[in-house]
Amino acid sequence: MFYLVGLPDSAVKESHQRIISALQVSGYKMPTSNIVINMAPADIRKEGSAYDLPLAVGMLAASETISDEKLSRFSSWAFSLTEDPAHERSIAHCHQSTRGIFRRTYCSGTKRPRSSSGEQLNVYGVTHIKEVIEFFSGKRELSPTVVDTRTEFYNQQEIYEADFADVKGQENVKRALEVASAGGHNAIMIGAPGSGKSMMAKCLPSILPALTLKESLETTKIHSVAGKLSKNSSLISCRPFRAPHHTISQVALVGGGSTPQPGEISLAHHGILFLDELPEFSRNALEVILDNRWKTGRSASHASNGV
Repeated sequence: MFYLVGLPDSAVKESHQRIISALQVSGYKMPTSNIVINMAPADIRKEGSAYDLPLAVGMLAASETISDEKLSRFSSWAFSLTEDPAHERSIAHCHQSTRGIFRRTYCSGTKRPRSSSGEQLNVYGVTHIKEVIEFFSGKRELSPTVVDTRTEFYNQQEIYEADFADVKGQENVKRALEVASAGGHNAIMIGAPGSGKSMMAKCLPSILPALTLKESLETTKIHSVAGKLSKNSSLISCRPFRAPHHTISQVALVGGGSTPQPGEISLAHHGILFLDELPEFSRNALEVILDNRWKTGRSASHASNGV
C-alpha cells in the first residue's frame, strides 16, 4: 500500500506510478512494505511533477537500497525533477538553499541546470534516476555543473528593449522623467494619444541604476515563483517593466488567489510598474495600491490619455 499525505495535487498523487515505472526500467524494485509519505508542512498545497525525484530517493533510502553511510548526508541535499530548473520555481528553491534550508547542494533532474546562481551552491545535473542511485551508492562520480551566471548577468545588463537615448524631442518630459528616476518618485504623464507617453515609459529602465547582483537575485526569485522567467537567461539582469491592462483583477495586481501567486506589483519589484490609461483602472485596484503604499523600486510611471 502507498499513502501520500500533505495536500498533494493530482500530479503529485500520480507520482507513485511514475516512480514504479522508472525503478523497473532501471533494474530496481519498489519496496513491498506499506509506504506512508508525509509531505511537510501539511497545510501547504504541493503541485507539479518536480517532487517525483525526492519521493523516489526517500523511498529508496528508507528501504536501504542506498547505503546508511550516504543516508546520513541526505539532510543537506535538496532534490528536484525538472526539464529546465529556470522554471518550475527551482531558482527560488536554489537561492533559498544558500540560506541554510538545504545547505549547500541541490540535485536536479537535468544535465545542465541553469539555476546555480547561488555562490555557495553545488548543482549536480543528472538525466536518469539510475545515475542518482549509483552516485549515492558510490558506483558513480558526478561533478558539479558550473554555470557562470555572474558573467552572463554583467554581459546582459546593458541590453534593453527600449533605450531612452532613442527618444527624439520631448525635452521637458525627458527632463521630468530623469528627475523622477533619480529621486525615486512616481510620475504621471498626461497628453493626447500618440504623443509618446507609453514609449517613454518603456524607456525608463534604461536610465535607472543598473541592478546589483543582490537585487537581481531577489527579482529573479519572484519571477521564478510566478513562472515568468525567460528560457534564454537564468538571471534577470535589467530592471523589470510591468504594464498590466486596465481590466486586470485585484488579485492579479496585488497577488494571492486560491493558489497564491505574486501579482504585478511584486513582479515590478526593483523596476517599473506602468499603469497605462490610469483612470480606466477599477477603483478597488487603485485603492489597494494606495492602501498598501507599495514600493517597487526606484520609480513608478502612470500614463493617461487626458484626465
